[in-house]
Amino acid sequence: MKILIVMIGGFLGSISRFGIGKWLMTDSSFPTGTFVINIIGCFALGWLLTTAAMKKNIPTNIVLLAGTGFLGSFTTFSTFSVETIKLIHSGMTSVAVLYVLGSIFIGLLFTFFGWKTALLTRREGGEA
Repeated sequence: MKILIVMIGGFLGSISRFGIGKWLMTDSSFPTGTFVINIIGCFALGWLLTTAAMKKNIPTNIVLLAGTGFLGSFTTFSTFSVETIKLIHSGMTSVAVLYVLGSIFIGLLFTFFGWKTALLTRREGGEA
């Protein structure tokens, strides 16, 4: 059953990534779609896992569906890596460096924001 739950989440995450990636496609050499998708995923996974850890009553299947399945296939390290190599191969090393550093640091920042949002939401909801 757990495999089916992850598969459903993975299907939904991958088609969402495809659609949003097409929607965000630009003529710029910077891979905006993958960058934005990965940053959204960082925030969402930071929030989800923090919320799940704080609220012990969130079913494991929800975390598997949304975290492992959806967000696992929504975000993409492999595309990030291939796009970085393509930028370097095309002579756009400075854009590649910006992409790598921006993805790492902004990704960590948004993961922190997701974690902090979950903590603040818990406090505002009256739980301590």
